[in-house]
Amino acid sequence: MSTLTAPQTATTTWNLDPAHSVAEFKVKHMMISNVKGQFAKVTGALTLDESDLTNSRIEALIEADSITTRDNQRDTHVKRADFFHVEKIPTLSFKSTRVRVVGDGELAVEGELTIRDVTRKVLFSVEGPTAPARDPWGNTRVAVSATTKINRKDFGLTWNAALETGGILVGDEVTITLDVQFVKA
Repeated sequence: MSTLTAPQTATTTWNLDPAHSVAEFKVKHMMISNVKGQFAKVTGALTLDESDLTNSRIEALIEADSITTRDNQRDTHVKRADFFHVEKIPTLSFKSTRVRVVGDGELAVEGELTIRDVTRKVLFSVEGPTAPARDPWGNTRVAVSATTKINRKDFGLTWNAALETGGILVGDEVTITLDVQFVKA
């Protein structure tokens, strides 16, 4: 008599390492150059199924107040109601809903991005995850790099100013880039 058993999955949990991770964005300024910003406080977790990456999931949370654009006046402005309104809405978040393998070491991760309490589907192009590596303290790590583009107006980030020479001060398209390390729980 034989017994059929369900296949076992090799699912592991990995915590985002904020000291070795960067959440960054860039947007056109005055229609001529890009301004970049970063969020210093990012947390999250990866549920990794190494046998079938499409079963993997990721969640991340960003503290909006941790933004820096290398200009104190601009940082203060983007924290106010014109942009992130950090007093009322302190976080941005992402939760994956679907993972597809695109190629060797390339994934397409679809999910729900929430900015200013507005949630929209986005698609990240992801390089990784890397092969696991051990750090000098015995921790096992993996890394991913992910990129997407959004229209900031879709998330209620509509503030702008007309330029005297024509055009606008802040572009609508925002490129989001994440370079993230995870530590095995």
